[in-house]
Amino acid sequence: MAAKKEIKIERIEREYTIPLREKCRSAVSYKKTPKAIKTVKEFLAKHMRVENRDLKKVKLDKFVNEAIWARGIKKPLTKIKVKVVKENGIVTVELFELSKKYKDKKAREEKRSVLGDSNAKKPTTPAVGSKKAEAIEAKKADKDKDGVKDATEVKEKEASVEEAKSKEAKADKKNIESQKNVVVKKSEKAKAVSDEKKQ
Repeated sequence: MAAKKEIKIERIEREYTIPLREKCRSAVSYKKTPKAIKTVKEFLAKHMRVENRDLKKVKLDKFVNEAIWARGIKKPLTKIKVKVVKENGIVTVELFELSKKYKDKKAREEKRSVLGDSNAKKPTTPAVGSKKAEAIEAKKADKDKDGVKDATEVKEKEASVEEAKSKEAKADKKNIESQKNVVVKKSEKAKAVSDEKKQ
């Protein structure tokens, strides 16, 4: 029997300062920042030894992308310092140090995600018998009544649209038939003229 190979999960962490100026200099002005993004991915695919240098396995953090795009499409950063982690063949890239702007933004996003999870766990429903609960039930009843009206209106609209389409199709058929008749008449006239010329 062949011995099973143990798959080791490698986790490699490194820090790089990636130069962007030289590669972006040759790009057209309106493609400099996309070229910078591609340069970062190529650099990391090479230095982190990504299999076949596949750029799809290099994942940039949202803040790295924002930092490179911060000055627009024509003036990307000249260099960027990043923290890189390679795990299971996938390379994830983060900024080495977040600026105050990005720290605040990250904190807000984390807070939103925490609040979003807590709101999902605790649905707020008013107590039964309270005025708010009665108002909600009354609105639901109104919506149900309106829903019946809306459903009939929708069916009527669909029927009218189908009628209009069928009328258009009939008109198109008539136009096509009349055009065919005109073409046939012209060809008959041409044959008659050519027959007269021959005689």
